Amino acid sequence: MTPFTVRVPDETATRLDQLAEKLDRSRSYVASQAIEDFVAREEWQLAEIEVGLAEAERGDFASDRDIAAVVGNTSSCGNGRFPGRCGRQDLHAS
Repeated sequence: MTPFTVRVPDETATRLDQLAEKLDRSRSYVASQAIEDFVAREEWQLAEIEVGLAEAERGDFASDRDIAAVVGNTSSCGNGRFPGRCGRQDLHAS
């Protein structure tokens, strides 16, 4: 392992210490886990962005039907928040 120093605000250090105590782990362990999680998440996100950009460069876009299927599965229709929008075919209209 490579040791290095990181400067954080006092409040963050306090929160890190509290978390380490609750987990019965050292401050160093908790900070190391947080950094590892951050690096893994950022690597994944950047890889997904690269995949999306490559798809866009190939012209590989979702069809209107694909988008409607996703929007239909996640829409708020029926809860009264967006009256008059349920079942609308024109995805570009507001």
